[in-house]
Amino acid sequence: MSIAKPLPFSAETIARIASEYPTPFYLYDERGMRETSRRLLKAFSWNPHFKEYFAVKATPNPHIINLLKEEGLGADCSSLPELLLSESVGITGEDIMFTSNNTLAHEYAAAKKLGAIINLDDITHIDYLREGVGLPDILCFRYNPGSAREGNVIIGKPEEAKYGFTEAQLFEGYRKLRDLGVKRFGLHTMVASNELNGDFFVETARMVFDLAVRISKEIGVRIEFVNLGGGIGIPYRPEQKPVDLDVVGKGVKALYDQIVVPAGLDPLKVFMENGRMITGPHGFLVTRAVHHKHIYRDYVGVDACMSNLMRPGMYGAYHHITVLGKESAPHDRIVDVVGSLCENNDKFAINRPLPVVERGDLLVIHDAGAHGHAMGFQYNGKLRSAELLVRPDGSVKKIRRAETVDDYFATLDFSEFSQK
Repeated sequence: MSIAKPLPFSAETIARIASEYPTPFYLYDERGMRETSRRLLKAFSWNPHFKEYFAVKATPNPHIINLLKEEGLGADCSSLPELLLSESVGITGEDIMFTSNNTLAHEYAAAKKLGAIINLDDITHIDYLREGVGLPDILCFRYNPGSAREGNVIIGKPEEAKYGFTEAQLFEGYRKLRDLGVKRFGLHTMVASNELNGDFFVETARMVFDLAVRISKEIGVRIEFVNLGGGIGIPYRPEQKPVDLDVVGKGVKALYDQIVVPAGLDPLKVFMENGRMITGPHGFLVTRAVHHKHIYRDYVGVDACMSNLMRPGMYGAYHHITVLGKESAPHDRIVDVVGSLCENNDKFAINRPLPVVERGDLLVIHDAGAHGHAMGFQYNGKLRSAELLVRPDGSVKKIRRAETVDDYFATLDFSEFSQK
């Protein structure tokens, strides 16, 4: 018997929505996203300037970004479109953290124009920014600790990652900014993704607090804020437990009192940039069973495919699946749940125990609210699905329509052929 994962919506509610909107579609729980945001802010409320910059890349939809803005969140952006999405809902200035890599000058220019905090990924970008755009009043550096710190499975070993400054480059970079007249400074790192061990983030705080103190003493500049990055994981599997945000918040505060305060750096702003934990557990891909196949394995074919959710195919990631209305039925059939893409990794589940799935059954794929729709693609001419937001009062708001064939062809020039 498989362990069940609860849904925030009743089976009747999902079936009703599926009768109005064709599957597949994404369904988001507004109440859940708001409550998670509040828990994070409360855990770090001891730091009066704490800011969570929602990682727009996780769920780049203005309706979601706006409701998170209403909860006090800023936006972590990594491209021009993400900057424009944030601006569209009124997030500007230092409520935007622009953290990108291999960045083009026009994107830096857009970030500077919006007044965003620019977080440089490489020491050579100091001159690139200065010569092409001009240096802003505040700049931040992304630190890569290399072999001094272990990453985790998704983000890999820091010394093999393309991101960030070495420690020696950090000190050189802050000296250079100081001499160029920059007055305000930040320090950033990101060394984990989807990490469920809360101690990892406390140790990250220890690392950046220590660095901030040493930089202040050796370079004579004051670090105004530290950004601990994101990476707080979510329990994709039913048996996993979520990170205890209160414990993490208390652990970081203890280190703040131990390291930052005695060094005379209080007040030091503490920032984070989570995406997955804010929206991930509160988004669901709803799809319908359309075929069965019995060869060397048993397959359930659904009308969604890897272009709707690529994490299982790309990472081998687990996403729990509920067969709607059969939650309590015996999970005694071992199947692969697959889409119709011409790739053999187009699978949402492999050797998964599920109840008997009949044609027309609705399957709900859990924890797809981050890096789900956002990572979609159009290989095989697959079209991206609609996104729907379930409001706290139970009403449903379409926040992205499904793509059409006309959308798919919109960037092609058929003029030469229309005359034949």
